[in-house]
Amino acid sequence: PEVRILPFLARLHKVAFDFEMAKRFEEDFYVRYYIGHRGKFGHEFLEFEFRPDGLLRYANNSNYKNDTMIRKEVYVNDSVLKELKRIIEDSEIMKEDDKNWPEPDRVGRQELEVVVGNGHISFTTTKIGSLLDVQDSQDPDGLRIFYYLVQDLKSLVFSLIGLHFKIKPI
Repeated sequence: PEVRILPFLARLHKVAFDFEMAKRFEEDFYVRYYIGHRGKFGHEFLEFEFRPDGLLRYANNSNYKNDTMIRKEVYVNDSVLKELKRIIEDSEIMKEDDKNWPEPDRVGRQELEVVVGNGHISFTTTKIGSLLDVQDSQDPDGLRIFYYLVQDLKSLVFSLIGLHFKIKPI
């Protein structure tokens, strides 16, 4: 008799958990960023994504001096997701368009994908070396917003990964 009850309880628990997760994430939210190039050391890139359930996935691949790929995964709480969403909304990146941004080239490429509620953007451009590259583009205002948002996102991700995976805590 106990064997029959346990699967039922497990299903009931899963339904309750799924209901709580659905309530928690009523609005779709997803962020992915990639920057990379193919050079004499192979495919070198940095990529991270935030999923609606709070999973932060990070990958950094460099073959310089036979370095290996670094992969990290960590769950962040609702307050981190809320701050991430605030950063994105305050940047107003969802109003931009990448049609006049430089195309990816031999220097490399950057990709940013953001889903907030019903809004979905997906940008692709070349690597930006400095603000000079931004000013010389056909859409300096839009590319500047992208440039500063990416700096903020990378800073947040490096802080979260560095804090969570610190080997020798202070």
